[in-house]
Amino acid sequence: MDGEALRALQAPIKATYRDHPEAAQLTLSARGTLVGDALTCRVEATGGQVDAGLHPATGGDGSAACSGAMLLEALVACAGVTLRAVATAMGIPIRGGSVIAEGDWDARGTLGVDKAAPVGFPRVRLRFEVESDATDEQLAKLLSLTERYCVVAQTLKNPPELTSEIVPNRPADR
Repeated sequence: MDGEALRALQAPIKATYRDHPEAAQLTLSARGTLVGDALTCRVEATGGQVDAGLHPATGGDGSAACSGAMLLEALVACAGVTLRAVATAMGIPIRGGSVIAEGDWDARGTLGVDKAAPVGFPRVRLRFEVESDATDEQLAKLLSLTERYCVVAQTLKNPPELTSEIVPNRPADR
């Protein structure tokens, strides 16, 4: 797809959102199922089901996906698609490349071994290795716009309000 085709594809969508901003307000969702007594959560993903479990550093055997790695994978996916779309719109040919996300993690926080140890990633690095003849200035603009429009990157940079609740499903309720 070239920039003109991308603009033509998105033009009616953008027009709708300009005329009816409420149409752009979406709620995405994800769902997981707790099955049996396994220390896993089965996530319904677009490509099929994924069982997430404990990382080997916290007692897992490595057979289930690590949710921390899944977070980095979501960042890579979003950033990669965003980079491609922005490059297309800018007319910058990208022949190939890689998107790499790395997150530093201290398992002591998750395990409660050291209350001063953070739970989560205090640092995440995102790197694009692109095969392109673009100038340094074009690549800098591409990076800037990719960071600006990547939903996952912006969510990590500007954490949302997160609320949690637990709703019992007792046998009498069924």
